[in-house]
Amino acid sequence: MSLASAINDRLDRMMHRLMVNRQAGDTAPGRVRLQTLVLLRWIAIVGQLLALLFVHFGLGFTLPLVPSLLVVGVSTLLNIALFLIYPTAKRLSEQGATGYLAFDLVQLGALLYLTGGVENPFALLVLVPVTISATILSLRSTVLLGLLAFCIAGLLAVWHQPLPWSEPRLILPHAYQAGVFVALVLGMLFIAAYAWQVAEEARRMSDALAAAQMALAREQQVSALGGLAAAAAHELGSPLGTIAVVAKELSREVEADDPIAEDIALLLSEAQRCRDILARISRRPSDEADDEAFADLGIANLLTMAAEPWRRSGVDFRVRLKQEGVPPSLPRRPEIVQGLSNLFQNAMEFAHGAVTAEVDWDQTSLRLDILDDGPGINVDILSALGEPYTTSRPESGGMGLGVFISMNLLRRSGASVGFSNRSGGGARVRVNWPLPLSAPGQVARVAPQSGSGTLAP
Repeated sequence: MSLASAINDRLDRMMHRLMVNRQAGDTAPGRVRLQTLVLLRWIAIVGQLLALLFVHFGLGFTLPLVPSLLVVGVSTLLNIALFLIYPTAKRLSEQGATGYLAFDLVQLGALLYLTGGVENPFALLVLVPVTISATILSLRSTVLLGLLAFCIAGLLAVWHQPLPWSEPRLILPHAYQAGVFVALVLGMLFIAAYAWQVAEEARRMSDALAAAQMALAREQQVSALGGLAAAAAHELGSPLGTIAVVAKELSREVEADDPIAEDIALLLSEAQRCRDILARISRRPSDEADDEAFADLGIANLLTMAAEPWRRSGVDFRVRLKQEGVPPSLPRRPEIVQGLSNLFQNAMEFAHGAVTAEVDWDQTSLRLDILDDGPGINVDILSALGEPYTTSRPESGGMGLGVFISMNLLRRSGASVGFSNRSGGGARVRVNWPLPLSAPGQVARVAPQSGSGTLAP
């Protein structure tokens, strides 16, 4: 085999490996797509090339062009290698993304060293990798990249090649360079802290909303199970009736002292038992029309049903209508039942001896006040109520999602939720539905209330 053939064979096998890797799925968990960072690096590479060529040829400033292009070339080759080796859907782990951004910082530091250090107006670009880390990575990774950027900026303030300039050469005072270094550090701290805080709040809100969706889906599955049970009862009614009729005919033909008479009697009793069970199930809604009728329990019964799982001895629960007449109908939707149930759970846990549900209404709204005689809402978290992971009892394992979920579920029905402390002690939770209620599945636009938020679950 000739040398050329051997080289071609080697290249073919290498390209085959690269293409297999590109097509392979990437199932490892990751924080960010590699393609996103590669695209950002391509933008940086193009910007660096344009800036170098414009300054050297357009402005006529003498640059160490070859070393600078070599630094940019290293970044270009790495991008090409990543594109060839990894599939498009590749997601980087926390460590991988941190290393990727650290390389960008080192590459930018090397380029700035050749072109004036902190005297270069583009020195502010050291903020970019740290800001990207603050939006997609953990606080630990962001702090590590921030320390690396701090070290690079400090070194560039002391050691760097002269700033490209026309004669006579511009020499900036050391005090100015120190000021640029301080400005870079302060800007990096502020921007990174702000970006991380905003991104963290968005991540927490996304996780909490996912938990709310899971709670609603679970409640909807329970409701659907009731409908399936009613349908099964309806279908089983006919064959069970046939079994009962045949068993009765057999009992008439069998003598009382016959050995199988006792078995037939047992069969009849068990068939009757099954019919009684199916009769109870059949009284539940089995179609849409029955569902709508069954959904209107009356607001007092609905509130009692939502509070029942959390009632405990020593705590009295009652529903009080604040005016005469029939209150507006509150449908038995999963989001309403689950949302109110979570609110009653909090009230029952904190109450000393009584929980009261007060109902009031007028032509435009239906109002529900859940009152307890407990210690009230901690003033330290009162202003943060409504945010996920807000709890006054983290030591007990509470995650602070209970009432956050309740608020989001009730908002799906068009309600607004507010929290406050009662003047005589205890907490007040007010749920307000504008009339008429929004259709099922429709989320009404409700103006935010002051003081609304999350009780400790």
